[in-house]
This record gives sequence, C-alpha cells and structure tokens, in this order.
Amino acid sequence: MSDSEVAISAAEAGSVVLRDWYGKPLSHFAKSSTDFATEADLESEKAILTVIAAARPADALVGEESGHTGRSNRTWLVDPLCGTLNYAAETSAFAVNVALRIDNRVEVAAVADPLSGDVYWSDGLAAYIRRGGADQPVHPDSRSNLVDIDLYYPPDAEGKLRVVGLLTEPGFMQRFQPRATGTTLATTWVASGRRAGYLTDGPAFGSVHFAAGVAICQAAGCIVTDFRGDRLNAESTGLVVAADRTTHEYLVAMVQSFLDP
Repeated sequence: MSDSEVAISAAEAGSVVLRDWYGKPLSHFAKSSTDFATEADLESEKAILTVIAAARPADALVGEESGHTGRSNRTWLVDPLCGTLNYAAETSAFAVNVALRIDNRVEVAAVADPLSGDVYWSDGLAAYIRRGGADQPVHPDSRSNLVDIDLYYPPDAEGKLRVVGLLTEPGFMQRFQPRATGTTLATTWVASGRRAGYLTDGPAFGSVHFAAGVAICQAAGCIVTDFRGDRLNAESTGLVVAADRTTHEYLVAMVQSFLDP
C-alpha cells in the first residue's frame, strides 16, 4: 500500500467513527476556556493511529490528542476532528486531517469530509478528490469570489487580524463574499474551486490542523503564504490560501491594513 493510500485509509477510518458519534450526546474535555475535545475526537484518533501503525510501524506519530510517539524522519500528523465545536453542535463543517512529513516536507496528505464521504488527497505531485471510490483531479478557481475566514484565533497569536475592520472595508466587500468557517476543511474548498480564498490567524506551519490542507492546496496549484505574503515557515503568522496569484495579492494587501502591530 502506498503512503497516499495509507493516508486515505486512515482518514476514512476516522470518518467512520465520526459518523457513528454524530448527533449523539458527547462528554466535553476542556482544553482551554473556549475549546474542548470529545469522545469522538479520541476514538477517531485511535482509529486513525491504528491504521497507520499497522501499515507503517516504524514511523513516528503526532496526534492532536495523544501527542508525539516514536522517532523517525517519517512523521504522521493527525487531526482526528478538525472543527470539534461545529461537530458537537451538529454543524456539518468538520474534517479529518492526515499528513505524512518526511524530514521537513509534507509528502502526502488526506482530508476527509465525513458526512459527504469525500476524501481530498495528494501524493505531493497533484491533488484529487475521491468520491464514490473514483479519483478526480481538483484545481483552484476564483470565480465564486467566496472567501472563508476562520474567526477563532489562539489567545497567544501574534499579529492578530482585525476581522471586523476587514469585513467592513468597502474594497474587500466589493471584491469578495466572506464566509465564516471553523475548520480547515475550507482549504480543500479552495483547492477544488469551491472558494476563491481562505484566511486564518495563528501559526500554520507544521501544525496537525493545517499540514494536510496546505499540502493539498499547494499540489492543486493554489498560492499559499503567511499574512505577509511570504512562504510558510516556523516564524510565520497567519495563513492565506488563494486560488490564483491575483486573488492572493489582493487578499495579502487587504490583510496588511488590519493586522495588529
């Protein structure tokens, strides 16, 4: 089984768990004053890690809930439920993220939409959607003019984006139609032409939340940078994903006017 198929199988295993738990009463385990995990997060991660460990027993694992285990230049990054608050409120926007980082590069990735059954994935060369067992390539397209903005920002995030200012800026509103989101599933919407762009605050580089979505967007041909328009790195602040260079330049220019110093 290829690394790509391991990623897809792992993401699908997590999706099965999330579908089984969806709509049922869930216990909340506080992670901060505004965030929590549930039994669904924990069981999804367990299912994902079981698939990966069986297929690639020598690889290292990083799970959002269980942390880092093993030592290898091959490390799997797992977010078993991206959009926990949405999920707990029975809101359909949530995802399962699985990525394989070899040395310092994410080589394969899968992002599953559990309710639709779709899996977006990349082998590092191109991006695809698996729907009904069939794979089709995906490509970005800015014609929708829809831009998703994640309104949740970590309390310690630097250079916070003043969203209210951005959303009331006449130029932004004339050019784009903003949408609020709470899951990195939105990155796949840009990769597949369903959105023109995506903005979120906080550190995105090397994160279990963003690694898979960023890799899929890059393989699809999206423009992916930090808020300054620079390539993502450990010091980056924020994430801008755009369907094309013109959209990216416009988003970065708008963001610059609404960043806290």
